[in-house]
Amino acid sequence: MAHEDLMNDLDRRRENAQAMGGQEKLERRRQRGSLNAAERINALVDADSFIEVGLLGAASGGSLDPAKTPRDGKITGFAKIDGRDAGVCVNDFTVKGASTGATNSKKLGHIRKVAMERGIPFVHIGESTGARLPDAMGSRGMGQMLGNDTTQFRRIRTNPWAAAALDTSFGSSAWLACCSDFAVMKKGSVMSVSSPGLVSMAIGEKVDPEDLGGWRVHADMTGLIDRFVDTDEQALDEIRQFLSYMPSNNMEQAPFAEVPAGSGSQQDEILNILPERRNQVYDMKKILQVIVDTGSLFEFKPRFGKPAIAALARLGGRPVGIIANNPLVGGGAMSVEAIRKLIDLTVLCDSFNIPIIRFMDTPGFVVGTGAEKKGAPGHIMNLMNATCLTTVPQLTVLVRKAYGRAYVALGGGEHNDEMVAWPTAEVSFMDPVFATKIVHGLTQGEEGFEDALADIQKDLEVWDMASIFSAHDVIKPAETRDYLIRMLEVHQRRRSNGVGQHLMQTWPTSS
Repeated sequence: MAHEDLMNDLDRRRENAQAMGGQEKLERRRQRGSLNAAERINALVDADSFIEVGLLGAASGGSLDPAKTPRDGKITGFAKIDGRDAGVCVNDFTVKGASTGATNSKKLGHIRKVAMERGIPFVHIGESTGARLPDAMGSRGMGQMLGNDTTQFRRIRTNPWAAAALDTSFGSSAWLACCSDFAVMKKGSVMSVSSPGLVSMAIGEKVDPEDLGGWRVHADMTGLIDRFVDTDEQALDEIRQFLSYMPSNNMEQAPFAEVPAGSGSQQDEILNILPERRNQVYDMKKILQVIVDTGSLFEFKPRFGKPAIAALARLGGRPVGIIANNPLVGGGAMSVEAIRKLIDLTVLCDSFNIPIIRFMDTPGFVVGTGAEKKGAPGHIMNLMNATCLTTVPQLTVLVRKAYGRAYVALGGGEHNDEMVAWPTAEVSFMDPVFATKIVHGLTQGEEGFEDALADIQKDLEVWDMASIFSAHDVIKPAETRDYLIRMLEVHQRRRSNGVGQHLMQTWPTSS
């Protein structure tokens, strides 16, 4: 064949692959407001930066016509996101529902492998039906499709992973979201092990997609998804935002950003947010937003484990992890869900060299039969273990209540590089009202209760802790931002170029 004919043949094959599932399917997506795979790539990556790998890939097993399976339902390659390289895989639902086949599995595996070995983030944009049954059925199918890649779901946090679960996200789309450091889901989408239809057949009853794996299930109950949005564009922007806080790999420091104008100008407002009465609730998020760089608070799982706040933010342009109690919900008492959320953020930050700052105001852990049935003791010890294994800089601020084991698990005592308190802080083994009942046998309203309570409370104030250097200092709330920025400079890990020991890099991503 002449050179010209070969070049024309290549052009024809490229054109066929780039047509994806055809105009009819693409138009149906447009009408329902979903971007197609190519549009999702364009919205995610820097303009003209995407270089595709595997354009001519096609179905290689079963009875499928390779000509009718362009790219085998997955668009894979490398691109720049905010000027930094990343490995990218975007499922193309218009081709066999982006079902998992032999060829596209090899394409995906190649991108993951290169991203890990070359120290760049990996991004997966999920929308899929699950395994491609004609390829996977029978012993030949199982032998070819499953169990041949021992690294497929082995996750060591050497490079950041981010994922989106969009529209129909079954099988591999769910697996990779759960393996990722950050996952975003579009409202109206469903993420689950299998489709509602298959589940209905398996259990013999109709299954509602929303109940199976709708966004509210994952927002309120499972905690498997970190952020929730309304559109494809917003989901892809969330991934870009997440990656902006992260280093490209675990041997680099996270990138600094320019400090927005006006950051730190409202420190005096903290005392207007913080109530004077110890038993009065308030929204910790409002205090955090005043302290960190303007607009930088990026919260994880806001509807899950609400008594705690887990977020990324910036202080003086430096990315930090924020762990805080939120007395607005349950007085800030730590539920199992809140514990899980804080463990996830602790592991993420320690794995990628991001300092952790804790703001403590908690009466302790949630107790009772409900908590015990959820395995509260185990989760508490997991949090304690994560805190003890942390090797990045840790700064703790005692805001108000710091009671019991929660005080230690959240960075109290020696479990930090610096611990300071506001004058409003109270430190004790338990809530003084409960202690009065246990020690003196008195409850509120009974004669002698107030005197007994006052006796219990006399040692609560933080001055005694400061006097024995258990708290390194007592500072005014308005001084907190400047103090933290300066201490982050002091506690840089200079001997290792800002890189921690990564003792939790194999901790499960879905704890």
